[in-house]
Amino acid sequence: MHLTLAITGASGAILAREALRALESDARVSRVHFVASDNSLRVLAEELGVSGRTNLVEKLLSSKTRKIIQHSDSDIGAPIASGSHPSAGMIVLPCSMGTLAAIAHGLANSLIARASDVTLKERRPLILCVRETPFNRIHLRNMTLAAEAGATIFPVVPAFYIQAADSTELARQFVYRVLAHIGLPQPGAYVWKPEE
Repeated sequence: MHLTLAITGASGAILAREALRALESDARVSRVHFVASDNSLRVLAEELGVSGRTNLVEKLLSSKTRKIIQHSDSDIGAPIASGSHPSAGMIVLPCSMGTLAAIAHGLANSLIARASDVTLKERRPLILCVRETPFNRIHLRNMTLAAEAGATIFPVVPAFYIQAADSTELARQFVYRVLAHIGLPQPGAYVWKPEE
C-alpha cells in the first residue's frame, strides 16, 4: 500500500508524529509520501520541540526511515501531484482551515492541495482531520464542499472513554481510528466492548 500523509499548520503535531510511527511500523504499507506545510514547521517546533525541514521524518521517528519519502510543499512536480501515481489514499493530519479551504475550492496552490485534488479526482480516500474550534460558517461550508467532493471529514475529537494514561496514548488511539478508516486497523487499537 502506498499512502500520502500531510501535516499543516493546525495544532496537533503529536498526531502527525504518531501517524508516522504507525505507518513506518505497519508491514502492509510499502511507501509513505510525507509533506509538511511551512506553517506546520512552526507548530512542530512549538509543540514537539522539533525544528527545521532537514531530516524532519527522522527527527519525528527518532530513527531512520525505511519507507517514508519527504517532499517539499512547493514541489508541485512530486509524484503524488499526478493521478497516474499509484496511491491507496491520503490523510491530512492535522488539517488547518486554510488547507481545507484550498482543497474545498480546488486551488491546488501547493503540493498538499494538489495531491488532495488528485486524490479526489481519482476517487481515492481523502481523510481531512480538521482542527479548529469553534467552527464558523466558512469552515462548515468548506467542510461540506470537501465532503461533497468525496473527502471524509474526520475532526480531531479524541475518545476520552478509552481512559488513556497520557496525551500520547490519546493521540495514538485517535490515529489508530483514522488508519482503520483507510483500511489499516492497528494492533493495540481500543475497541469498545460494553458487555465486558
